[in-house]
Amino acid sequence: MRAGKQGPRERSEWGSREASRRSGRHVMRPLTRPPEEAARHREPTLSREVPTERPANLRGWFGAELRLVAVFELAKGLLVLAAGLGLLAFVHRDVEEVAGELLLHLHLNPASRIPGIFLALAHRIASIDLWLLALGAAVYATVRIAEGYGLWFDREWAEWLGAGSGMLYVPFEIYELTKGVTLLKVATFAINLLIVAVLVDALWRRRRRRPR
Repeated sequence: MRAGKQGPRERSEWGSREASRRSGRHVMRPLTRPPEEAARHREPTLSREVPTERPANLRGWFGAELRLVAVFELAKGLLVLAAGLGLLAFVHRDVEEVAGELLLHLHLNPASRIPGIFLALAHRIASIDLWLLALGAAVYATVRIAEGYGLWFDREWAEWLGAGSGMLYVPFEIYELTKGVTLLKVATFAINLLIVAVLVDALWRRRRRRPR
């Protein structure tokens, strides 16, 4: 048989293959992987947590001032609370006897003026007075601790509480200064004014940021 020519059988096979190729529908399907393999080859996605924005009053230098006031108020509350708990330890004891032991421990003469005043006050204090003092200390400490917590977390009610209570002390502190100027009175008055100024400024900043 000559090259380039095909016999009847070859032409028949070629024709059948060509007919089947033309009549058949070849759909190209995308190659898919099994779920396990797809999960294994999946690119890891980076989960980025959106950082929470710090409140405006707690940013910068003013935020440091507000946090400092919060720590100061919290420390006052804890100190008064410890003092109130200490008073409860003397409820069922003779206060005058305890005061005398304290003076002897400090090597102070009970017959002198200041220790004598201390003993006279201890003689007048009864158990019911200690209970009342301890209760008052607990209430004051609760208010101060709550204020410190609120200021640390930028709560508006804490700013109102601190500014209002601080302003209440101002007339009494001025009155004490008129009776006599001492370093302790001046320092107490200055610190209170500074705290009130910071809290009033915080309230003013908060008001300016509110939409009108």
